[in-house]
Amino acid sequence: MQRAALLDAARALLAEGGREALGFGALAARAGLARSSVYEYFRSKSELVEALCTVDLPLWAAEVEAGMAVRDSAVERVEAYVRGQVALATDPVHRAVVAVAEYELDDAARGRIRAAHVGLTAMVVSTLEDLGHDRPGVAAALLQGVVEAAVRQTERVRGEDAAAAEAVREIADAAVRFALDGLRPVGPPAPGAACGPEAAAGS
Repeated sequence: MQRAALLDAARALLAEGGREALGFGALAARAGLARSSVYEYFRSKSELVEALCTVDLPLWAAEVEAGMAVRDSAVERVEAYVRGQVALATDPVHRAVVAVAEYELDDAARGRIRAAHVGLTAMVVSTLEDLGHDRPGVAAALLQGVVEAAVRQTERVRGEDAAAAEAVREIADAAVRFALDGLRPVGPPAPGAACGPEAAAGS
């Protein structure tokens, strides 16, 4: 229970003040514990941050998966996959945890976190098979690239007012359109369709 309380306190500090606010003294005060108690659970800030990521990433993935599960068609599930991750990226706690992980974790720890993040891509593979992709794993990786680009765009949005919310919605809409248009399975060219450099140049 004390470990969970420390993780909750860390989330609150990150959401309120960013990575600079995540000191062990402040963490102990927020959790109502002695500073020495923090070291019983986490020997360093990087260990604390890795614990946060290890606990929270599966929960965030489950949120995205739950949003996909209630959709009927493959296209709707792809849309839910994109919108779910963009919505998560605007959550102050999610944004702060991801940001502090970039600064506090070493290469090995970041590798473990990235491996856990692969689960997000895996959950959309069967949906892409339903759309008719011969190589759904490749398509899933490309789709995740679109999502991550959209997330980076949301990070540029400042404020929490209606204008900021509308800007995030527009980014999500654009990402969904881009993903769905780009994820249409590529078939053979239609009979008589032009192809090659001369087609690009026009005739």
